[in-house]
Formats: sequence, structure tokens, C-alpha cells
Amino acid sequence: MVRTPTAPERSEQPIPWRLWKVAALSGMASYLDAALIVSIAVNLAIYRDSYDMGVWMAGAISAIVTGCIAVGSLVGGRLADMFGRRRVYNWDIFCFALGAVVITLAPNDIVLFAGVLVAGLAAGADLPTSLAVVSDAAPADGRARLVSFTQVMWVAGIVVVIFLGYLLSDTGMTGARIITGHLAVAALVTWQLRSRLDLADGPSDTEVAQEAAALDAPRGIELKNVWNRAALLPMAATFAYYVTWGIGANTFGQFGTYLLVTVSGASQSLATGINLAFLPIALVLTVVFVRIADTPWRDRLFYVFTVVQIVAFCIASVTAGALVGMLVFFVLYQISNPFAGEASYKVWSQLTLPPDTRGTTQGLTYAVSRGVFAGVAFVTPALMEYSASVLLWSITACMAASAVAGVYVVRVLIQRSPGAAAAPADLGVARA
Repeated sequence: MVRTPTAPERSEQPIPWRLWKVAALSGMASYLDAALIVSIAVNLAIYRDSYDMGVWMAGAISAIVTGCIAVGSLVGGRLADMFGRRRVYNWDIFCFALGAVVITLAPNDIVLFAGVLVAGLAAGADLPTSLAVVSDAAPADGRARLVSFTQVMWVAGIVVVIFLGYLLSDTGMTGARIITGHLAVAALVTWQLRSRLDLADGPSDTEVAQEAAALDAPRGIELKNVWNRAALLPMAATFAYYVTWGIGANTFGQFGTYLLVTVSGASQSLATGINLAFLPIALVLTVVFVRIADTPWRDRLFYVFTVVQIVAFCIASVTAGALVGMLVFFVLYQISNPFAGEASYKVWSQLTLPPDTRGTTQGLTYAVSRGVFAGVAFVTPALMEYSASVLLWSITACMAASAVAGVYVVRVLIQRSPGAAAAPADLGVARA
């Protein structure tokens, strides 16, 4: 019988500092992804005034971020499988740095648009690639912890940018350039550190073959190996979970403050303060998730907190967005999100997707999901104006659907995962 990757003893195994470094540098993909999206949102009004930007250009710049991340995920994940994950891993972060420099120094809205285009594509390409690199380097009993640590970086990206936006709110374009400039500096430093990584202690090809056999997955990076049951089933299940959960998370990430002001009647300062106050809770609890990610508690707590998350959205829906109801919602949502959210999707994907095509398959689920999020974001303001109650109940239904998909992943796919998961020996991971 195949041992599941949630054996109790795994939490007792320490992870070498070298691998935490790999996880941190890979997690910069999540940090920069979140920080780029939030920085554009925080700075958009400043760009509009400084560049005399029309409403269509403002909308295009907002939409192109999500769209480019989707395209970048699709193309980057495939390129990583084809040409070596380490190679793409280094070049996409460098391209992000170039895009961030262009955004920071942009003299007009056309140049700004070009910078967002480059940075968005590079950020998208880095997401599936960096997760695959972590999986390639991780031992079987530490993979979930290392992969889930990238989610800590994602939350940190949001916290840092919102905090900088709050501190620099009265500085106009100077503050906007500081915010995006820090992304360029962070990307360049990450590029230098990634280029020096030594992943010599990677898994053997024998271990990879054992993982592929346990998952009943064919070896090789050919596209035909993406369109078989071994890849399609976990890809469909993790996609179903991520896209339904992400509709709610993305909506409140982009329009949470807007909803509090327009529907709940909160002032702009109160709405901003509510969002900022609850973010540290999410950050701390995401660290807790990392601690338990390789133990049975990871999936046990998913059952509990996916229910708490649905209850949170039900409260928001029943109260039709009233301020008291939204305060209760934010408390429950930020408590539950770390244990039943994107971190779960990242871990499950790396444990259930075939090793040779992890970049391609997760890039595909990322890409399609982000495309759906962009489409939902386009109609959200109009739907909110028509009926906040309809919007909130629709999101609640999505959260319920994500719970069903998540339970299927835990009870069926995770149980099939090999106990000695490893990474492909021929996908660009450096060896001694």
C-alpha cells in the first residue's frame, strides 16, 4: 500500500537551511506577483492624474496585469518543462526586473503600459516554474512545508505594498515610483541569489520513476503526457478548487475596500484600515500552515476551515454587505483562508501532478483560473451596483463548490500520492 504524504512522523523531520533558502527565493515569485497587482491598484489614481490618463487606458492597465499573468503562467510553465526549470527560473525574474524598472521610470502611460505588460508576463511565467523548482529540490517529508512557504511570501507582498501605500499616500508620483522601484530592486537581488543556488542534492532518476509509477503517470515532457488521466484528473480537480475559491478571494482582494465604501457605508479610511488590520492575521496563520503542512493536520484543518469560510460568506450574504456583517466576515475569512485557500492548492498540485510536466500542468491551471478571475472582475462593479446580495450569494456558492472539490482532492487524489515524491532528473535541476 502506498504511504500518503501526510504521515505523522514527517513533521518531526527538520529541513536544511539550504532548502528554506530555495523556498524563499522561489517564493519571491509569489511576493512579486501579489505586489505587482496591488501596486498597480494602489497607484492607479496617481497614474491617472499624472499622465492625464483616460478611463479606457486606466482600465486596460488594470486588466492587462491579470491577463499577462495568465498568459505568462501558461507559456512559462511549458517552457520550464521543455528547456529546464532552473534556466527559465533565472530568466523570468530578470525580465520581471526589467519590466519593473520601466514601470518605475515611465514618462507616460504608453511606456507604463509596456512595463506592466513585460512584468506581468514574467510574473506569470515565474509562478509555476518556481513551485516546480521547490518540488524538485524538496525531500518527500518536507515538500508541503517548502511549497506552502511560498504563500507566506505572497501574503507578505500584499502587506508590504499596502503599508508602503499608506505611508506614501501624500507623496504622489514619488511614492508611486518608490513602491514599484522596490519591486525592481527585489527582483534584481533575487535574480543574483537564484543564479548562485546550488541544488546538487536533487533526487535521483530512480526516485522520479517511482513517483511517476505511483501516480500512474508516463515519463517525459511531451504534450501527449498532459492529456492523459494521470495528469488530467488532478489538473481538473485542483483547477476546480482554485478557480471557485479564487473567484471569492480575487473579488474581495480587488473590490473589498470598494464594497465596504459603496455598499457597507464605511469611510475610505475605515475601509482601508479594516483591510490593513486583518492582513497580519493572515500572515501569521499562513506561517502556522507551513508548520503543519507535512502532517495530517493540514487536511484535517482544511475540513474545518472550509466550513468556517463558507459560514463567513453566508454571513456577508445574509446581511447584504452591512458593516457589522462585513466585520464578522473579515474576521472569519482571514482566520480560515490560510488553511483553506491558495496554499492548499499549491501543495495539492505539487503532490498530485505528474513530476515531468508539473510546470506545464500547473501553469495551465493558473492561466485559465486567472483568465476567469479577470472576466469576473470586469463585471463585478456592475453586479455590485445591481445587487450586492446577488453578488455575495454567488460568491458563497463558489466557495461551497470549492469545498466539494477540495474534499475530493484530499480523500481521493492525496491518498494516491506517493510517499517518496521527487522531481525529474532531467528538467534542469543542477546536480553535483
